[in-house]
Amino acid sequence: MSQRTHSNSPKSGRRLVALALGLGLASAALGTAVPAAAQPAAPATTAVAGYAHYAGSAQESAANKAFFDAVLQSVAKRQAAQPDLQSVTVYYSTAQAPSFRSQISSAASIWNSSVSNVKLQATSGSADFAYYEGNDSRGSYASTNGHGSGYIFLDYAQNRQYDSIRVTAHETGHVLGLPDHYSGPCSELMSGGGPGTSCTNRYPNAAERSRVNQLWANGLAQAVAKLAATR
Repeated sequence: MSQRTHSNSPKSGRRLVALALGLGLASAALGTAVPAAAQPAAPATTAVAGYAHYAGSAQESAANKAFFDAVLQSVAKRQAAQPDLQSVTVYYSTAQAPSFRSQISSAASIWNSSVSNVKLQATSGSADFAYYEGNDSRGSYASTNGHGSGYIFLDYAQNRQYDSIRVTAHETGHVLGLPDHYSGPCSELMSGGGPGTSCTNRYPNAAERSRVNQLWANGLAQAVAKLAATR
């Protein structure tokens, strides 16, 4: 994998972006509620070869958090409307990434078997976030437009160069709240392209699993409470 870069938000002219590589998505049983989340805007792409090596930055960290917060708020609205729901489900769409449906499904299964406080489920209706595919010199990344919509962009060339399921699962890790850590070892999913193209680990390690479970237990509860306080 190549390390990440940033891009501009498709509608605002600047994209809050965290270019990442890897594996990811969340846990076990699926909820029955259909989300009423905003549809993400389609990303702008450019057909360029090669990747810029990116060591991480405050901008990237802010982009990661913005994307997670957007998904968290979308799920919180559903939870607040249906407080009796027993499981937390994040819904995603693959309609704009048909070439990667197998990798996305595998990444979702990996996360769904790795964590217990959140689940990922594909939907053909309204989704909390969406996957897109195409060519972009910046590689793959997770992004939010800052208005409650988010998406993951999967770059063709990067997914040929690196393990495609690791790339997908890594990007999905941002949906679940994990930041990049390029200096980490191959055993750390969020190390992305740091360990090089030979790294094919597709699974989050114990610390990453624990962090996701914590975020979706405490973070979601806080988001629901904050939403209720504004009503």
